[in-house]
Amino acid sequence: MALTKLNQLYRAVIVDHSKNPRRRGTLDNKTTQIEIKNPTCGDVIEIQLEIKDNKIKDIRFDGSGCTISLASASMMTDSVMGKTLEEALLLSEDFSSLVQGKDPEHEDDLGDAVMLSGVAKFPARIKCATLPWKALEKALTSEDQSGIDSQLKHDN
Repeated sequence: MALTKLNQLYRAVIVDHSKNPRRRGTLDNKTTQIEIKNPTCGDVIEIQLEIKDNKIKDIRFDGSGCTISLASASMMTDSVMGKTLEEALLLSEDFSSLVQGKDPEHEDDLGDAVMLSGVAKFPARIKCATLPWKALEKALTSEDQSGIDSQLKHDN
């Protein structure tokens, strides 16, 4: 019985992030942005970042997709806000481990994103959950983070 209530809580948090996403929109002072697509399902996520002094000063996302990808994007923005670029990349690795059914090193730092651990049971949904995190990784590891001219468009 307790497991059913926990699953209901997880679902409620995921639906809340999807219907009431945090940090959805555009940034006026973005220093980098990227858009990636999941060609198999049509999800599209754009990440905009304001990076200053090696930290994520602000982050926004926009796009279209399923409940899982939009909730994951919302949760990701909450998790990495204010983090250094290295910390954000580590969180992305931890999230990837989590949704593959592995134990992440810094699970507590993932915030609400831990609620997506159940995606591991549905391999087809792993790409949906990791799409925003992959966009973040690509944005943070692009060679030129100095301006918008370095906009990247990738197919995942």
